[in-house]
Amino acid sequence: MTSRIGDMIVDCRDPETMAAFWCGVLGYRTFARDGTGVAIRGATVSPDILFIRVPESKAGKNRLHFDVCPTDQSQDEELKRLLDLGATRSSIVGSGSWVVLEDPEGNEFCLMAKRIPAEPAPFHDAW
Repeated sequence: MTSRIGDMIVDCRDPETMAAFWCGVLGYRTFARDGTGVAIRGATVSPDILFIRVPESKAGKNRLHFDVCPTDQSQDEELKRLLDLGATRSSIVGSGSWVVLEDPEGNEFCLMAKRIPAEPAPFHDAW
């Protein structure tokens, strides 16, 4: 038997801004919100991401981060798109195959050079 990741939780000060940013990055959509935060979901069987409001700001380097891969364009083209969405370059230097960026609240993530084709699938609404 095995387990699957059902949800990934991201503590943040502004769940709406974070959800909007990550929806733009990943092609997800918001599917739930309440007083604690905002949840986003992808089109395929992938973990939901929940942005939960916390009072404190990020402190230190992430212990877990996302690696994102372009689906239909080069790494340079995707880098421009992510910067236009609100990502910033991190002071952490990547290698030739990845670029380290930060989301609007300073969480590091990597933009990889390898491409992963998008899977054309409808959004799922039921768990």
